[in-house]
Amino acid sequence: MTVFIALLRGINVGGHKQVRMGDLVELCRSLGFGAVRTHLQSGNVIFESLDENPAHLSLLIEEIIFEKLGFPVQVILRSSGELLRIVVDNPLVREGMSVDRLHVTFLSDLPPEAVRESMSGEAGPDRYVIVGREVYLFCPDGYGRTTFTTTFFEKTLGIAATTRNWKTVIALADMAGE
Repeated sequence: MTVFIALLRGINVGGHKQVRMGDLVELCRSLGFGAVRTHLQSGNVIFESLDENPAHLSLLIEEIIFEKLGFPVQVILRSSGELLRIVVDNPLVREGMSVDRLHVTFLSDLPPEAVRESMSGEAGPDRYVIVGREVYLFCPDGYGRTTFTTTFFEKTLGIAATTRNWKTVIALADMAGE
């Protein structure tokens, strides 16, 4: 069994796309996933699966949410091993950036190299570094004030994304390793 972390985009934010975490657990169990658990109310699900195809698993979760709850939700998956690598390899932590101002934007795919190379990585005090399918963000004035939002990366890179603060990333990695 492989442990996966499903990161759902845009649920339980601002009163839109309301999903009870208990319902989300039951939906995932109905797909045959084991050891299903959630973290916080913003769409973080850890589960085990014999199916090791993340694209297929994402699609299954997206389809059952649409079928049972009636709205589309983008689901981005990482294995527990990938999430551990994300934690260990954060270049902004290695540079000594304050961890309480760090975030990770998870991308659904590798960003196009030409687009990625044309991006600056800085605006005012905010900074980001793209490594593979992750964008490591440092927002000293808070994520609510940055121009480097999930929507910015989706529009600029042309792929789906979802963002979590560093504390949540660490918590998910810990839960996935249990």
